Amino acid sequence: MKIATIIGARPQFIKAAAVSRRLRKEHTEILLHTGQHYDANMSSVFFEELNIPKPDYYLGVGSGSHATQTANMLISIEKILLNEKPDYTMVYGDTNSTLAGALAASKILIPVIHIEAGLRSFNKTMPEEQNRILTDHLSEILFCPTDTAMEHLYKEGIATNVYQVGDVMCDAVKYYSKEIEKYDKKYFIKRLHGLYKPAEIIDSWYLATIHRAENTNSINKIEEILDAFELFTAPVVFPVHPRTKPIIDHLVQVSNYKNIIFVEPMGYLDMLYFIKNAIKVITDSGGLQKEAYILDTDCVTVREQTEWVETLEGNYNILCFPNKTDILNSVYQTEISRQKRRDLYGNGNAAEKICTILQNIQ
Repeated sequence: MKIATIIGARPQFIKAAAVSRRLRKEHTEILLHTGQHYDANMSSVFFEELNIPKPDYYLGVGSGSHATQTANMLISIEKILLNEKPDYTMVYGDTNSTLAGALAASKILIPVIHIEAGLRSFNKTMPEEQNRILTDHLSEILFCPTDTAMEHLYKEGIATNVYQVGDVMCDAVKYYSKEIEKYDKKYFIKRLHGLYKPAEIIDSWYLATIHRAENTNSINKIEEILDAFELFTAPVVFPVHPRTKPIIDHLVQVSNYKNIIFVEPMGYLDMLYFIKNAIKVITDSGGLQKEAYILDTDCVTVREQTEWVETLEGNYNILCFPNKTDILNSVYQTEISRQKRRDLYGNGNAAEKICTILQNIQ
């Protein structure tokens, strides 16, 4: 088969690395990079580290409003698909690149494969929730990471060509976490690039990422979050997302944060190391919640809902509001289950299952 794969954001690069490695053994893959994430630390470093094939097309859409970004993607993707005439278009997750790829393909009757289908936060104010719902209903073949995701689709009347294969992110975590064991303990710590001053050498840390619109649309929310981090009992390593950086720049000018190590966005191997060895992760990222769970690191999620509801069982992942008191209570006062974690997201062979199913469908 000839499959056009459309990616554009950090989590999609990681998932595509796992699937493309297996897919290309039997099929032809055309790789389209929309350029939704275009900063080198959010894009090209992942292609280099994860040995992802060079994109056949780079659209360079860059930033912009949701409408502008999605519209520009639609125009370019349609032209490429009409020229390439793939048998399927494959999309991942819930970004604007996901929706644009699914919509462009379905309009010209190219069947869509959606990997990571069926996730729901049930908060339609989130752009990601809108993208994942629409993409699921446009897709011909849907690969779900969990039983819960399958149930969501059935309730929405989607029951044909729906498969529970496990999570391809789990494939990537298990595969690449072995790579970090090849390096000296201090290797990754020495690679920290401080944004405002040289990063210090540390023995223990919390890892934090904040980038979602609901947390970055208010300087007061970010200030509350940072004030909580200042009170943690160990340093907080904080890779700063491009969306968050202008607010952080302003706050650093007016406040003296001594417990927070603001650093450039990390590559994937660096990130896995800091997740795996963190005291705890504090984030609003969907992917990071899941990576923390797989790597056996407790997580506090600064959101009111999560699409990864399974991680909440046992308080391995805890939801909290973006204010200092709730963050501190969630980090220090919530009891965590110490029972062995279940393999919620498979055992690292989701890509193999996906390719087997596609071969049988063919």
